[in-house]
Amino acid sequence: MQLDYNSLLLALGVSASCLAVTLVGSWFSRRPETFLLTCSAGLAPIVAGIFSYGAYVDKPRLTLAILTFVLFFIGFSTIWAAGYQFRMRRFSMARVLLGSLTGIAASVPAMLAGYDGLAFMGDNIVITVLLVLTAREYWLSRQEAPTPLYGITALYALTAISFALCAGVLIWDGKLVLGHAPDNWAEDVSLAICIAGMTGIGALSLALHQWRQAAHHRLEAITDPLTGLLNRRALFDLYGQRSFGPLMAVIVFDIDRFKSVNDQHGHATGDLVLKLFAQELSTGLRAYDTVARLGGEEFALVLDNALPGRAEQIAERVRAAFAAREVTVDGKPFACTVSAGIALGTAEGVGFDSVLSAADKALYAAKRNGRNRVEVAVYLHAVSPDVSRTAS
Repeated sequence: MQLDYNSLLLALGVSASCLAVTLVGSWFSRRPETFLLTCSAGLAPIVAGIFSYGAYVDKPRLTLAILTFVLFFIGFSTIWAAGYQFRMRRFSMARVLLGSLTGIAASVPAMLAGYDGLAFMGDNIVITVLLVLTAREYWLSRQEAPTPLYGITALYALTAISFALCAGVLIWDGKLVLGHAPDNWAEDVSLAICIAGMTGIGALSLALHQWRQAAHHRLEAITDPLTGLLNRRALFDLYGQRSFGPLMAVIVFDIDRFKSVNDQHGHATGDLVLKLFAQELSTGLRAYDTVARLGGEEFALVLDNALPGRAEQIAERVRAAFAAREVTVDGKPFACTVSAGIALGTAEGVGFDSVLSAADKALYAAKRNGRNRVEVAVYLHAVSPDVSRTAS
């Protein structure tokens, strides 16, 4: 029976080692997913702790018990930090230290005092809490990829329950001094669940990594890399098949004399100007308004469910705010201006292509009329805009 238990411990250690190596390999394929590396770093002390515990099962020595506790607490605390890193996109050393020190305080003093039963109670309770906290991190992130995250949450929670059972049985027996490793049905159940959970969590973590890679590629395909706004393709995907009614509008902006900015100050400054304008354009918008970079120095803003006059107000606010904004290069400030063209939908409904074309014609009317101004297209026919009305 003892040999079988040690064999299971060996299987668990080998399984965890293979998972750690696999996670590191996955991290190499996509470096931004650092939670994979953190998770692998957490598995390393857990693997060492498993083998240390196997040695303690054979020969119960104080040093082996303390080493096992410390390794387990560092490992499970790092796994918790990996869950937090997945959710928040940043590593938390405070969680590693908090979990590790709490676990050490809950078990090592009791072990040193000779109360090994009490020490194992504290060990199992702290690991239970750390696993519950890890499950919570993935549960809070469940909207990102529901299927794998529900599975990961459930497996961490199930593993936590197995450790809670171990603590519960020890507390029920009430033996503060054991003189050997805990030996009861809960330990066997916990070991079996850990082996199954390790395999399941590993598979789901890799699936989650693949899902994030696919999502990243999808995002790259629809995002302008310089400004972070949607690109022209994404804008047409969203609105290309929609009919624009009277409460919808398209505003097209173009930075005035942008070529001279690049010629006089360099392309790095030009890129900075584009980023600053993208920030200005994105300020104060509602969730269902859409901002995109059409290309070069041209941007578009699509307003949905907009009250009459709102498009003109927004365009004028953006124009005035950008004109008042200074850009400093080599200690010398300069300002840029922007022109805008607005086109509204019609009561009969008009396609996005037509509204965008009308806004573009209004934009060039603003350019011809002196720049740093806003022009509004007026529809004489369903798809034939004029630009006789001025909004600035």
